[in-house]
Amino acid sequence: MSDTRSEKVERTGPVTFLRQVVAELRKVVWPTQEQLVTYFVVVLVFVVVMMAFISLLDLGLGRLAFALFSGELF
Repeated sequence: MSDTRSEKVERTGPVTFLRQVVAELRKVVWPTQEQLVTYFVVVLVFVVVMMAFISLLDLGLGRLAFALFSGELF
């Protein structure tokens, strides 16, 4: 039976892992406050629009189901 892995990954210790995490975090380009506020507003508007859409859809489908099952539709 052949091994499916072509190379073995060497495990590192927790200290090396934390050093690598810190090194990667130093490479991150953090957004400016203006960008952060813009992103926040965009996400907030999107969530509010989706809440309104889903609420209206739920309300409409609920009324349709009530009308169908109560016999008032026909």
